[in-house]
Amino acid sequence: MVLQNTLFITTQGAYARLDHETIAVESEGKVMIRVPFHHLGAIVAYGNVLFSPFLIHRCARDGPSITWMSEYGGFRAQVQGPTTGNVLLRVAQQEALREHPSAIVKRLVWGKVQNQRQILMRAARDARKPADKEALSRGAKMIAVLIKAIPKMEEVNRLRGVEGMAARIYFRRFPLLLLRDRDEWAMHGRNRRPPKDPVNALLSFGYALLRSECQSACGVTGLDPQVGYLHALRPGRPALALDLMEEFRSHFVDRMVVSLVNRAQLKPSDFSWKTGGAVELKDSGRRTFLSEYQKRKQETIRHEGIDQTVSLGLLPIIQARIMARFLRKDIDEYQPFLFR
Repeated sequence: MVLQNTLFITTQGAYARLDHETIAVESEGKVMIRVPFHHLGAIVAYGNVLFSPFLIHRCARDGPSITWMSEYGGFRAQVQGPTTGNVLLRVAQQEALREHPSAIVKRLVWGKVQNQRQILMRAARDARKPADKEALSRGAKMIAVLIKAIPKMEEVNRLRGVEGMAARIYFRRFPLLLLRDRDEWAMHGRNRRPPKDPVNALLSFGYALLRSECQSACGVTGLDPQVGYLHALRPGRPALALDLMEEFRSHFVDRMVVSLVNRAQLKPSDFSWKTGGAVELKDSGRRTFLSEYQKRKQETIRHEGIDQTVSLGLLPIIQARIMARFLRKDIDEYQPFLFR
């Protein structure tokens, strides 16, 4: 299906090929859809989906990006065209890693935990049960204490520790955001690789999509997605993309997951339980999630840092550009996006 210039291919065994200036997606010998090549900004394929070499070559040269996911949403690989931007930007990116990584990590962690606290505060205001309101308010206060400590920290590992503590506080209270059938949607903290309950399966699926968006934003901006600051460097790991997505997780993905559950757009029957305890979205659930994800990208929000109203889908590119401005020393510090 095509949603807002992104082609999602979820049919197992599908084959995508270039047909003149269109992309044709076939299954069992029949063309399911044709899309003009120049209409697309991205292609996302799930599971056993094949691409013709000519389509891969054309996308690598002219775009759109191609992202391969596992059948149930785990990120696997991505193809993009040549890196844009000035090489001096990437040199500055490396220099910042050597000279003052804590200055960037401090802002990344501060932005992420501020947004997590905002989620808990909103939920506390709307909570119907006094016990829920009290637990959510207490969690927000605990995170506020951590926020006050961040400006005094200069060691990256200590800042990572604060980020981890805030995450544990936040996810322990995350089940209180779910207002429908809490027994059926039971969640015991954050777990992954594999997720062991439906809520964590949804979070992991959404985070995989967001990671792909942030990795593409780094490439478009001219940043090296593998040279990050908060996330440790590992071969093949898009550390900077993972850094950038941290400030978006709570309001971009987490709120959407809560809405899907509370509005009964997804049900426990949309998931399958695998041997070993892994929980995965079925095809019907993936389609619902992808549709809502694209709608969410079109929602607008006020970005105080640039004094403009923008769509949520543009935030990864905007923040990547703000990171680039900081690395070029056009601004004094990186400005994370804060949701109000």
